[in-house]
Amino acid sequence: MTKNSTSKGIATVIGLDLADMESRYVGIDDRGSVVEEGSAATTQAGLEKMLRGRPESIVAIEAGTHSPWVSRLLGGLGHQVVVANPRQVALIYRSKRKSDRLDAMTLARLARSDPELLYPLTHRGEEAQVALGVLRSRAALVSARTNLINHVRGSVKSFGGRIPSCSAEAFAARAIEYVPAPLKAGLLPVVEEIASLTARIRSYDKEVARLISQEYREALVLQQVDGVGPITSLTYVLTIENPGRFATSRDVPAYLGLTPGRRQTGASDPAMRITKAGDVFLRRTLVQSAQYILGPFGKESDLRDWGLRIAGPPVEGRKGRRLGKKRAVIAVARKLAVLLHSLWTTGEVYEPRRQGVDLARAS
Repeated sequence: MTKNSTSKGIATVIGLDLADMESRYVGIDDRGSVVEEGSAATTQAGLEKMLRGRPESIVAIEAGTHSPWVSRLLGGLGHQVVVANPRQVALIYRSKRKSDRLDAMTLARLARSDPELLYPLTHRGEEAQVALGVLRSRAALVSARTNLINHVRGSVKSFGGRIPSCSAEAFAARAIEYVPAPLKAGLLPVVEEIASLTARIRSYDKEVARLISQEYREALVLQQVDGVGPITSLTYVLTIENPGRFATSRDVPAYLGLTPGRRQTGASDPAMRITKAGDVFLRRTLVQSAQYILGPFGKESDLRDWGLRIAGPPVEGRKGRRLGKKRAVIAVARKLAVLLHSLWTTGEVYEPRRQGVDLARAS
């Protein structure tokens, strides 16, 4: 879509502010005048009733919980849908006069002027959303198990005991004998729940393996890289979905919020933190893979050597070591985002050691 989209035969631009129960909409014409406004139930039937039979319109909505299914529904009804990134639109995110009507009005006016002002997002397809739900549910169980393990360890430690180090998978079986007798009534049910969560996580792991082997075999190509397992590779494939949406592999890190922000003015161009503007779930999995690559179990590779050089030698003071390692982890995660896209699009065999390749140039 181009500037002044309404001049291209679109009679109305509609801003639709989505809410859990009822959504507010405002429609403007090609002169920017409000021609309609009202509310509709945030259900398939409610939105169909509002929009079915209308001439083709541009409908601007904000990204959020309801936006994936709403964008598919409205697109199926023959309308052009613009999904705005509200965190990038100051008129919405930082407005001092927020209301459903004003947000809908702002969406409509920006979409009419130039949809790019809304930093539009593209939602993944329904199948990818369903598969990604498996990964997110697994992550939720892993987080819950970690919290329960920490609770048991802390309770035992506060009673003068200690549970030896072990993997999360082995914790339930290992912890029972180290729980003091006075705490058994309170902690053994928690240990049993940890064992149950571990079993459920294993079932999710089997489903992830099935999805990769039967539906998303391209994820296998990404697993050539040490530290990139089934979870990271499938998350990457499902989130990116279409690798052709990026002109070059180097565009991916910015999409995932792994590149530094910029606030250049005059002679001032300060170093800034990464933007964190992209998908949080994928960014987290890439960071975890980077931590493995740089950790004690990472295999030798040009990527690992490059990251360790960025981390630098250990220095006195805990803070110095932490900052150096943190910078290296983010740099390796950024590199992984580029590397995995390149492997996906080219189908090349990954070579951990490619003498003469300057990794810094591909960042």
